[in-house]
Amino acid sequence: MWRKWFGLAALVTPLLDAHVVSMSTGELRMDGPTAVFELRIPMYEVPRVADPSRTLLDRIRFGDGHRTRASCREEDGTYDCRAEYEFPGIHPNALEVECSLFEVTVPNHVHLLTAIQGSNTDQLVFDRNFTEGEARFHPPSRAEVLVRDTGKGARRAFQNAGGILFLAALALAARSRREAVALAGFFLASEWLARPIGPRIPLAFTARFFDAALALTVAYLAVEILALPEGKSRSFIVAVLGLFHGLSLAAFPVLYQSGATVAQAVMIVPLAAAALWMPKTCTRPAAAVLGAVAVGWFVFRLWK
Repeated sequence: MWRKWFGLAALVTPLLDAHVVSMSTGELRMDGPTAVFELRIPMYEVPRVADPSRTLLDRIRFGDGHRTRASCREEDGTYDCRAEYEFPGIHPNALEVECSLFEVTVPNHVHLLTAIQGSNTDQLVFDRNFTEGEARFHPPSRAEVLVRDTGKGARRAFQNAGGILFLAALALAARSRREAVALAGFFLASEWLARPIGPRIPLAFTARFFDAALALTVAYLAVEILALPEGKSRSFIVAVLGLFHGLSLAAFPVLYQSGATVAQAVMIVPLAAAALWMPKTCTRPAAAVLGAVAVGWFVFRLWK
């Protein structure tokens, strides 16, 4: 069994390079018709251009605000930018925000913005799927926060092709209803286990790594179905592979991952029902197709 895991590690190792999970943070402090914005981003995420400060700050817009001055500097491996904005009027309730930092960093870049006005604070998360948001300067109700953040997490799960492909492979791996429930439980639990583990991993993951790693998890599970149709360690394998999927969610707030978990659980039900209803003679051909698609995706992302 350990030979299998050594092989998995050998395939994943070439995908590692000098990138951590791509993320930046920002803090916007509103004071009447003016505001101060501070952006913090790791140096290795800074675009290799003549004027990185302008390139980065131009990708973040605050409603009708006009940037009056800006300065950036490197400090302890972090690129810190401070910009001042003026607005034609006061925004006491809310402010529209646009962020497209993923266009000048890496496709999986996540920006976590904290907006502050007086005693009121709001937090927004931006990535390539969510480039617009509204910072609200009045305390949102718990219901509003719950619906907003879990909804975005669920939408992210439904748009994750690699995750859906793995759920299909997981459904094929289940040989009974009981095992389908067990595999789903192990997978979702291991995604949450990756949350505290992710910040402690001293390696850097690019968007290419995540795409290829997710494809590899599908291929590996497909091989397990084909080579060991009666294998007894399937739950353990699914749990380990789930850690890779969990790392892609570790940078998001808890409610985002909660929404993604709910969406995945919802998707697993019809997939597992279809796999169990399907004639057993079709399981291995279906697994072969999934494995071939995953390997093709892996090679494409590895060499692109």
